[in-house]
Amino acid sequence: MTASAIPGESIDLQIADLLGEVQFPANKDALVDAAREAGAANEVVAMLDGLPEQDYPDVQSVTRLVGGNLGPGVAG
Repeated sequence: MTASAIPGESIDLQIADLLGEVQFPANKDALVDAAREAGAANEVVAMLDGLPEQDYPDVQSVTRLVGGNLGPGVAG
């Protein structure tokens, strides 16, 4: 397992890059599938898989929830 000096930022950037490729609106399953297909880190897949089952109209609707899961210190 590799450690990063600021792991939240790298995860945040991975999620931002991934969401840029997703066609919205998208449901949770589509987000998880996109993460797996993109080869995202297991932590990213787990975060997306932990989102509520619903349709997300845009990137911001996902990042608001994911940002809350990342904890303090991560811009959301």
